[in-house]
Amino acid sequence: LRASRGRGGKGRMILTVARLLSPRSTFDVAVVGAGIVGLASARELVRRHPSLAFAVLEKEKELAHHQSGHNSGVIHSGIYYQPGSLKAKLCVQGAALCYEYCDQKGIPYKQCGKLIVAVEQDEIPRLKALYERGLQNNVRGLKLIGAKEIQAKEPFCRGLMALDSPYTGIVDYKQVAQSYAEDFREAGGTILTDFEVTNMEMARESSSESEDGKVVFCPLISYSPGKDFIYCRHIVTCAGLYSDRLSEISGCSPEPRIVPFRGDYLVLKPEKCYMVKGNIYPVPNPRFPFLGFHFTPRMDGSVWLGPNAVLAFKREGYKLFDFSAGDFLDAVTYSGLWKLVLRNLSYGANEMYRACFLSAQVKQLQKFIPEVTVNDVRRGPSGVRAQALDSNGNLVDDFVFDGGSGDIGSRILHVRNAPSPAATSSLAIAKMIADEVKQRFEL
Repeated sequence: LRASRGRGGKGRMILTVARLLSPRSTFDVAVVGAGIVGLASARELVRRHPSLAFAVLEKEKELAHHQSGHNSGVIHSGIYYQPGSLKAKLCVQGAALCYEYCDQKGIPYKQCGKLIVAVEQDEIPRLKALYERGLQNNVRGLKLIGAKEIQAKEPFCRGLMALDSPYTGIVDYKQVAQSYAEDFREAGGTILTDFEVTNMEMARESSSESEDGKVVFCPLISYSPGKDFIYCRHIVTCAGLYSDRLSEISGCSPEPRIVPFRGDYLVLKPEKCYMVKGNIYPVPNPRFPFLGFHFTPRMDGSVWLGPNAVLAFKREGYKLFDFSAGDFLDAVTYSGLWKLVLRNLSYGANEMYRACFLSAQVKQLQKFIPEVTVNDVRRGPSGVRAQALDSNGNLVDDFVFDGGSGDIGSRILHVRNAPSPAATSSLAIAKMIADEVKQRFEL
């Protein structure tokens, strides 16, 4: 296949595959990554530009295989995030859009609410500050409640004061992502699975075949150099755990870097799930980088407990002993990680200890539900968080979107950091990405 001219004389980014993938292998925009953000973005783009050709490229054989299929399933309400940040804005918008979408598509969810519970006196000022932040973020239905009201909502939970967020819910995000994919396909989009992007180049067609007598350049995404590839005019990357590597491949900035953190969950035994009705969270400690252990009901009736947060030795390492030499060296040779570790030595050591000993994790849970014992839980699933980290060892807290310069970089929009609440915010993120794509690429 040859590069063809796009609108306004601009070269197409065309992705061409040596095997037979679809009747059409020339695209205006390719979205790399079929997680929930990539699929939501592709869906929004094809709905806005039905006359253009769109593709989603996914290296796995199935969709939503990694972060989108290994998360807690919580529809967040937007309490925690810095007022004015993209997280705060997009989470509140995204939660409303998520509920609306699930209603339209008949996707089951439960608006079971969440309690953020203070169990120590020194947590109460932080809880009240969190309440004020939630109000600034326009979170619906927030209120502070006392010990008796806590027990009325969660009979087995003990606490001095709690922030009640009735708008928080749960859903199966993998099912939501699959629905986005169906919408995308029905609108004419193409999804190519088992298609790993390993290279991006510029393709040139001969000037004699160009209508205006000029050489037309097109960025080329290559699945395997010399084998499977397709052309396209523009690229949007939503690659999660590999967002920094794709950015570097495209000639854009390698910062922020992705450092993978594995979160291990416990699961309440089925006969003990009656102890938890809704989400129960601790008051976050600003000295530590992660939220801490919480109780999360699931759509299948189970209850997840956790997670912890430990450095993963493989970017897709869901098991304790999963190891990749390349991923490990990439993490431990990054100065930003060591700066983070040195600032949080005691926290990190405690997380590693709890990862090894079930009783240490249960001890954290007993602060909220004293009746929980080691005999009531078993080890559950794990997820890997694509944590963006800067060179100073700071966790990049907000969503980050950028591109680059030059022939390739100017045709690319990278979703560099989309941590929780990205699943909740997916439809709102997609709208913002579609706006940016239209402006940046003049679609």
